[in-house]
Amino acid sequence: MQRLALLTIIALLPVLAVADDPVNITPDLPFVEIPAEGTIVRIERNPDPFNMIDPDYALTSRRCPPFCVQPMQLAPGVETIGELELLDYLKRVGSGDAGILVVDSRDGTWPARSGVIPGAILIPWQELFLEKGDHEHIATLLEDRFGARRDGPLWSFAQAKTLVFYCNGPWCGQSPTNIRSLLALGYPAHKLKWYRGGMQAWKALGLTTIPP
Repeated sequence: MQRLALLTIIALLPVLAVADDPVNITPDLPFVEIPAEGTIVRIERNPDPFNMIDPDYALTSRRCPPFCVQPMQLAPGVETIGELELLDYLKRVGSGDAGILVVDSRDGTWPARSGVIPGAILIPWQELFLEKGDHEHIATLLEDRFGARRDGPLWSFAQAKTLVFYCNGPWCGQSPTNIRSLLALGYPAHKLKWYRGGMQAWKALGLTTIPP
């Protein structure tokens, strides 16, 4: 019996060692702290090495359409970014860079169920949907939130912010729809960034979210 107990402990030692190892973002980056919702939020990976992805993001076979796989390059000049690039934009926002805005395009109950990325603002995708949206509301967003200016019948984007969009993941068309709408209005492609992995990739890496 004692021999069996000893063998069990020995077998568990590698698991216990793994559980004590740090779960950093990169070898030199354990976390990122940014101001959000009136406090300092630490963005880090869940330290539990046995943490599992939320069931909402575990599905592999969503009906297409509308949940179709998006291309890696959404449009010429629009940069597709990953988590580290997004974290860099969030740090710049947190340090007071008013020329950047990170936008969560999701609608419905998604933000409440899964949280939002700290430092992002929530603008449901329908609010920027040219085909069926309120054009006056879109104009207000362009001016008041994105920094564009009316230039007669056209728009001037010389002082417009760099916008970083995300939604639910590579199968989500919400942020791509918004980016295409802005391109149609003349928004410069180099000022539009897309986190293609979205909340599914963020959750898969165990990164921090906060309530909307």
